[in-house]
Parts: sequence; structure tokens; C-alpha cells
Amino acid sequence: MAAFNLDFLCIHPFRDGNGRVSRLVLLLQCYQLGYEVGRYISLERLIEENKDRYYETLEQSSQGWHEGKHDPWPYINYVLSMLKLAYREFAERVGEVKAPRGSKTDLVLAAIGRLTDEFTVAQLEQTCHGVSKDMIRRVLREQQSAMMVECQGRGPAARWKRKG
Repeated sequence: MAAFNLDFLCIHPFRDGNGRVSRLVLLLQCYQLGYEVGRYISLERLIEENKDRYYETLEQSSQGWHEGKHDPWPYINYVLSMLKLAYREFAERVGEVKAPRGSKTDLVLAAIGRLTDEFTVAQLEQTCHGVSKDMIRRVLREQQSAMMVECQGRGPAARWKRKG
């Protein structure tokens, strides 16, 4: 994505606005590749705050571009450092969000306790946001083995019942 961005800047397709368009394309490529930090931290601002280095690496990497004898790595490393900086800023703003081990299991168990004596997997899915159906089924199987719940029926409409 950084090499594409460098090529775009070296081609310089527009009379004005090439830098802004290249940063917009960079943001779109980030989203497509799963780097969504740009939704929360402005990559445009970070690049602006580091524009001396931006122009320096762009100059280094574009020398010899038309002859195919350029070194893209200074610019690629710059783009990667801006992404790293964005993720670092994001982590500082919201803090590291790490779910403790077993928290999804605890979420499902708490939901089972809150629901009526009979419930379905679909009801658990609605109650346990962010927990996959497979995880819910795994917890139900464990609870079934421990004789805490029993399944009454088969298929998606099967009802589960708490014991005791």
C-alpha cells in the first residue's frame, strides 16, 4: 500500500491536490487491508505533524523512479511509522482493551442465569453481544456435561432448560 502510494505521488496525475488524494487513497487501502485505526486517529494530521520527514522520505524514494532505479524503503518505512504512531495514540486514548481469559464463557453463563428457566441459542446470541454461536454452543455442551442444563429438542429451535 505504501509502495502504491509512492507510485501515485511519482506519477503526479493532477495539477493540484495529489498529496491530499494520495492520503485519501492510503486511508482507503488501510481500511481494505484491515488497518482501521484511521477511523479513530487522523492519519492526515499525523502526516501533517511529520511533514518534514514526509517530504524528506518522498524525495529519497522518488529519486530514480522514472528509470526504475529508486529505493521505496524510506517512504514505506515512513508510512509504517505513521500507522504505528496512530495505533500508539489510539491505545493511549482508549487504553488497551483486553478481555480477560474466560470472559466470554462468563458472559454466556451469566446470560443463562438471567434468562427464564427455558431458553434458546438465539436468545443467548441476542443477550451475549460479541460472542459467537460456536462459543455459545461450546459453553452449553460443557454445562450439559456438568448436568447444569439439558437440551429439549433438536435443531435451531431446540429449547434448553436449566437444572436445579
